[in-house]
Amino acid sequence: MAEAYRRHDLLDVEPQAWAAAIAGRADLAGVPHVAAWVEDGRPVILRRWHPGEEAELVPVGLPLPPRDGKRRIGLALLPEGVRPRRPVLLAEARGACPPAWAATLEAVIALGERHGLSPRPFGSLLWQSLTGLPYLSEQSDLDLLWPISGAVPPALLDGLAETEAQAPMRLDGEILLSDSGGVNWRELHAAAPGDTVLVKHRDHLALREAGAVLAGELVGGSARGLE
Repeated sequence: MAEAYRRHDLLDVEPQAWAAAIAGRADLAGVPHVAAWVEDGRPVILRRWHPGEEAELVPVGLPLPPRDGKRRIGLALLPEGVRPRRPVLLAEARGACPPAWAATLEAVIALGERHGLSPRPFGSLLWQSLTGLPYLSEQSDLDLLWPISGAVPPALLDGLAETEAQAPMRLDGEILLSDSGGVNWRELHAAAPGDTVLVKHRDHLALREAGAVLAGELVGGSARGLE
């Protein structure tokens, strides 16, 4: 059951499971927002599995706002204590964005529509839209996920680079591949076809040829795993 989830998936936690998970974490006592996180209707996010963690548990995390220390809190929960939540689309997070970001958001959404894609926010914008807490600042990036089921359109990467050149913020984020791996869009855009790019999975990292990633090829023998 735990392996059914992918990096960046949002999960709701049963209140009893949350209480049990934080009860054994003395380091979380008194940390702002944590005790009431689930009661307040807030989800957690699937994070990468770390060596040594129990494989049957679901590794999740939540970040605190900068004013509360910007701490990233990691927990491991029983599968029966969590359930998936629908992803948030960028178009649905408009209301949480600074006014200065409006034109860039519209450009990015339109870019996605031209390619039949719906970008999703993560990072500061995602958490501000989900919680109402102040995660965004003037130094924040616009972090985006681009789920793609096949080949990665080069025009999409070109469009992101062109949009970023005119944006008031840095555009960051990943192309999410059909095998659940994620590759930084900027790294993929800059790579020659024979170059290798880093692909992040829930439980491992791999180096793959950029040309194969762009073509939407499934992982084969040429992928090199990293510890």
